[in-house]
Amino acid sequence: MSYLLDQLINGVTLGSVYGLIALGYTMVYGIIGMINFAHGEVYMIGAFISLIAILILLSFGVAALPVVLLLALAATILFTSVYGWAVERIAYRPLRGSVRLAPLISAIGMSILLQNYVQLAQGARVKPLRPMIEGGLQIPVGDGQSARLAYVQILIMLTTLAMMAIFTWIVQRTSFGRTQRACEQDRGMAALLGINVDRVISMTFVMGASMASVAGLLVVLYYGSIDFFIGFLAGLKAFTAAVLGGIGSLPGAMLGGLLIGVIEALYSAYFDIEYKDAAVFGVLIFVLLFRPQGLLGRAEIEKV
Repeated sequence: MSYLLDQLINGVTLGSVYGLIALGYTMVYGIIGMINFAHGEVYMIGAFISLIAILILLSFGVAALPVVLLLALAATILFTSVYGWAVERIAYRPLRGSVRLAPLISAIGMSILLQNYVQLAQGARVKPLRPMIEGGLQIPVGDGQSARLAYVQILIMLTTLAMMAIFTWIVQRTSFGRTQRACEQDRGMAALLGINVDRVISMTFVMGASMASVAGLLVVLYYGSIDFFIGFLAGLKAFTAAVLGGIGSLPGAMLGGLLIGVIEALYSAYFDIEYKDAAVFGVLIFVLLFRPQGLLGRAEIEKV
């Protein structure tokens, strides 16, 4: 029982990271009806910026952990958001009026460009970071057994809940959120009513990049090592999470991320770990066969 609970905790932790990345996918899709396939690399860049910011702060003698994390988070969100904005301006805006396949190819090209850019700038070797948050809680499960909940896992779960609550509030309760929902329903009519559609789309990319940057910081703290290739598979699984939960639905993206994280953790624990990715995509295929719009998606998701 303790082993099962350990794996569930690991799965929820991993799924929280996938969910944060998936939120960026689903927000962009909700506005322009296209998938930002460079989003995984934006997450990877966020992880590198987090690591660099932490190392710089430590080298300057900043020792208080909360200060280090807050300053690193601020720097990561700031610089990663610039990359998100640049992806929209370079890979999407010039092609917005063209055939739907052109922005998709452009985004894939941007993904390869960012991946190779980081490889050249930072090298291909794994970049380590010593554990910064150690210790945890023991959760008794009976018969003298207990499961371990690490403090860094608690931080990841609480941060994910906070980010989900903040961005849901922005979309549902603020004037900018109303303009986002207006653009989602009909961009042409929104423009006629005086909404700056280009600005809304750019800010949506920035919001998605900021969530990916938070996920990058959390991954650095949790695993303690990153490389230039981590964005590809994480981005692919986060996209899968967005589709599984219902592309265009914020709660669906988070639910899909949590489900994929739990499935991956449980399959790795009880079956051959080499096939954990096959299990994840197999579940996706099974769900979409019976519910093509995803778990929480609308019956019609094709953008007009």
